[in-house]
Amino acid sequence: MSMKKPSLIAFPVATLVLTLILALSPPSSAQTVDWSKKTLQSERSRSYDALHYLIKIKLDLDQKAFEGATTITASSLRENLEICVLDAEEFTVTSVFSADGRPLTFAQTATALTVHLPRPFKFGEEFSFTCFYNGLDPKIGLRFMPETADNPQLVFSDSFPENVHHWFPCYDYPNDKVTDEIIATVKSGLKVAANGRLVSANEEKSTGTVTYHWSQDLPHSTYLIFLAAGPYVVVRDSYKTLPVNYWVYPRDEAKVKPTYGKTPKMIEFFNRIFGYDYPWQKYDQVSVPSGGGAESTSATAMTHRIMVDEKGEPDFSAIGIVSHELAHQWWGDLITLRSWAHTWLNESFGTYSDYLYHRYEKGDDEGAVNLQNKLNAYLREAKTRYIRPIVSDRYDMPGDMFDSHTYPKGARVLHMLRSLVGDEPFFKTLSHFLHCYAFDAVDTADFIRSVKTVTGQNLDWFFDQWLYKPGHPVFEVKSEWDAAAKVVRLKVAQVQDFSKGVPVFRVPVSIKLVAPGKTDIRKVWIKEREEMFEFPLEAKPLLVRFDEDNVLIKEIAFPKDRDELLYQLKHDDVIGRMEAAAALPAFKDDPQIAAALAASLQTDPFWAVRKSSLEALARLHSKNGPAVFKKACHDRDSQVRAAALAALGDLKDRTLLDFYKNLFQKDGSYRVQAEALTAIGKAGDPSAVPFLKQAAAVPSYRDMVRRAAETALKQLEFR
Repeated sequence: MSMKKPSLIAFPVATLVLTLILALSPPSSAQTVDWSKKTLQSERSRSYDALHYLIKIKLDLDQKAFEGATTITASSLRENLEICVLDAEEFTVTSVFSADGRPLTFAQTATALTVHLPRPFKFGEEFSFTCFYNGLDPKIGLRFMPETADNPQLVFSDSFPENVHHWFPCYDYPNDKVTDEIIATVKSGLKVAANGRLVSANEEKSTGTVTYHWSQDLPHSTYLIFLAAGPYVVVRDSYKTLPVNYWVYPRDEAKVKPTYGKTPKMIEFFNRIFGYDYPWQKYDQVSVPSGGGAESTSATAMTHRIMVDEKGEPDFSAIGIVSHELAHQWWGDLITLRSWAHTWLNESFGTYSDYLYHRYEKGDDEGAVNLQNKLNAYLREAKTRYIRPIVSDRYDMPGDMFDSHTYPKGARVLHMLRSLVGDEPFFKTLSHFLHCYAFDAVDTADFIRSVKTVTGQNLDWFFDQWLYKPGHPVFEVKSEWDAAAKVVRLKVAQVQDFSKGVPVFRVPVSIKLVAPGKTDIRKVWIKEREEMFEFPLEAKPLLVRFDEDNVLIKEIAFPKDRDELLYQLKHDDVIGRMEAAAALPAFKDDPQIAAALAASLQTDPFWAVRKSSLEALARLHSKNGPAVFKKACHDRDSQVRAAALAALGDLKDRTLLDFYKNLFQKDGSYRVQAEALTAIGKAGDPSAVPFLKQAAAVPSYRDMVRRAAETALKQLEFR
């Protein structure tokens, strides 16, 4: 599931915030939430094992009403089970009948349905009964959506995390897995999507209705049960013999390929790296008017806002959210968290999977930036909101656990684990975990057991500090060159706030030492608050990198002189070059700095470094800056062009108005076009009003061009 707030998972992050060089302050200094005050939770107990739900439902989209008849098949987990308590909310149960047609006594409260069984059932004995009910426009769980400018009239289930019982009675908690069937009747002209295989679709002309019968034959948790009905266009695709379908609004049919076209390639990739073939009978992605993506077994509900045309795809590729939600078919659907305390088993694995595909699709440098963005997202939350253990039984509601600790921090923990054990053992562990616990509910201990089984290593210390304790190391690092002894001395201190259970971390670190004609990588273990390391070297190092492979979850202050940063800007890896660009404006009075940043902007092979150099150059307010920025407006990457326009726009120079208009008309990127209009607004020339009004009519991804034009017009109104 993708977080419904703006998410690094769904869309590219335009700006890489280099928290590697943040001014140090304890992570808790600006926190607004004390996680320790949240409610202590425990896994839910049950008196029966739900086995199968047969859900017959009639949906009236105009009245926002539904009528249902759900048959529950279960087995007793007690020796003499006499009652069955189901979760049921926002609908009225009118009758309950036993399997042989006898009416059963029942009682309904605001949140539960208690059914008195026809006789006591022994441990392991199966029973079934059918509940008849009706409901009207529930607040959650089943969302009836009127037609708007953004979507047609439709209905879809919003079952996560414990909302499925708002449209049929059930045991609504993830530690029980069931099979199910949905037989849904809607008016003719609508299509119904659901989990599993399509058994039949029969139209009844006399009533003007159509009934779809879907069967989910393999067990899954109730929050993964999905239903949607609307005037969908179904675009069919496949991976080998696996049906892969895209359910979209009619207006979006032409956007299917740029939005979803890589799905079969993703399935092939995940089959290979997970060592477990896609486990379900088909894969559908279904457009709904929601804020993000919500995986459900074999059918993912996907916000219609990701639909993108060919022009917008390079800037606003959907591969992040599409790969993330697809990965949940293994991580969350095949194996499922036993309780919400273990949310990371769904979301950290899904988030790491979207990184894996991103790197596979776009290359190592793009993968490195993707991982850095994930680290930055976690650090922002840790510094401004709270720190907590990733695995935590304290939360007020399940949604509390779906945050930047669970998503990006957990993904980075998996990356550290991979670095620690090695690629082959790591991926064999993933495969073992999936095979061992397929179609089951799991907790973190199950995963740790798989790590031990596959690798033979006891890594309890690793999981204890990274999963069961809060926080992260905050390093102060100092490097000294002793010319007489020919050694580099590296002093490392952990200075994080150790209150609230934050540990002194035990971590392996790679140190890169670059000397003329030679590069060495030294591995050290950090275990104490303060440690000193000495590395023999024949000459003064040109560069010393701490955590040179960018593995650790950390903050770091590592002061470097001008010459080392200038060398790093030209010769280090992508993250190192970006780090150097961000640090160099500290030497603003040195004329070499602006020249070096301008050279990096013009010659670095990777867009994110060029963009970082441009942003650093803008902070210097160099007299040559405007000319360099104008040239960068023709960079081969749209993110650099947009950043250059933003820097020029901040100058509020009216003489650039024609330059901005020309870029708007000729550039092939919605992102750049929107930034050109923003720059026009900043320039403050009222003569641009007719141009902006015309520009507002240009269609674009998420109407970003129109919104930029309207914002610019408002700026001109107030001048």
